[in-house]
Amino acid sequence: MSAAAGPSPHTGGKSAKREVPSGVFRRAAGREAAWLRRHPRELAMISWVPLLAVLLLWWMFSAGIPTRLPIAIVDDDHSALSRQLARMLEAAPGLRIARRDASLAEARAGMERGDIYAVVAIERDFSRDIKRGASGHVTLYHNAQFYTVSGLVLRDVQTVAMTLSAGVEMAARIRRGEPAQAVAVSSEPIRPSSLALFNPSLNYEQFLAAALIPALLHILGMTAGAWAVGREIRDRTVGAWLAAATGAGTDPAGGVCIAAGPALAALAGKLAWPWAGLSAVGLAALLWLTWGRGWHPPGSLPWVAVALAAFIALSITMGAVAALATRSLRTALSLAGVVTAPAFAFSGMGFPLAAMPAGARAWALALPYTHYIRLQVEQLQMGAPLGHSLPTFVLMPVGAVLLALAAAWLLRGVAAEPARWGGR
Repeated sequence: MSAAAGPSPHTGGKSAKREVPSGVFRRAAGREAAWLRRHPRELAMISWVPLLAVLLLWWMFSAGIPTRLPIAIVDDDHSALSRQLARMLEAAPGLRIARRDASLAEARAGMERGDIYAVVAIERDFSRDIKRGASGHVTLYHNAQFYTVSGLVLRDVQTVAMTLSAGVEMAARIRRGEPAQAVAVSSEPIRPSSLALFNPSLNYEQFLAAALIPALLHILGMTAGAWAVGREIRDRTVGAWLAAATGAGTDPAGGVCIAAGPALAALAGKLAWPWAGLSAVGLAALLWLTWGRGWHPPGSLPWVAVALAAFIALSITMGAVAALATRSLRTALSLAGVVTAPAFAFSGMGFPLAAMPAGARAWALALPYTHYIRLQVEQLQMGAPLGHSLPTFVLMPVGAVLLALAAAWLLRGVAAEPARWGGR
């Protein structure tokens, strides 16, 4: 009896049955869904765990504007003017006098314990020096390690000191017989005007929370892509994955010769679930931070939503490429940490890109998060024209497609070499 035409079982690999990509995608997605149902912890990592992490980030910054930061005051003058200064500091919205210490040593101990962030010291003879026409000295001791808090406290204390100083000067001139209207002009001949064009309220929820959530999803996305593909290599189930996706019925332990189209469809079916889960979390967070919190951005929210979904797809595909290129789950997860964990630090949101060394700036521009967050800031806060954000908007999906094609090409090589499966 003549044997049917087909690949020999003794060849180095087995040819997958030709199949339309849509069918391959459905079977690969169905197999991955069954796997996630059997492993609820892995399902959690692309569903409720990211949601919980996003909620935690939002909750941390939900106050929006830091207020009532605790400070201490050391009053060595004990005059009416020093008490007025203390009342003005207490009335400042960003400050709260939590301690009134007898000495700087006590106040410093409070700073070291973390009870307070700064100390305002009013020197002896503060009121007498001002009445004599000399300068009264008020010293602010603050912990610059807490950069944001230190800046906020410094701003409010300077504002209070300048207000009190101007009031004392105006009162002295009025007592000398100068008209009140002339005093108001002469006491401040140059009046600067400061206009905040973007985020005028200095809302940290709109600035930091909105920037950190995509950074978190970037980390989870690349990790999910690396894990979804890397575990197939680690567990030597690449053949079973592709056999189930293509319907070839080949030996799951043997190599598979698969065409580019089915390879891409099988990869897309596997990665569709982490993309759907993380995109749903990201879009829900985006809508909540904007419309849900009464913030109506001046730019295009739909553009940002599409770019975010494409950015998450790019992140997941980066993880898949890392796993297929290294053929090691452990190495791929390490690469995911190296690439995504410092992405926020290099994005220019915390430290300006222009001030970075050339090497650091080149690395920052090579990271996709840098480009995505620029688009988000341009649209959500600056109201930039859509054409200005168009290059970044195109970069996200094009980058994801190119990486997916590279991953499909790498998958074909991995599938044909079962001897190299099992790398941890």
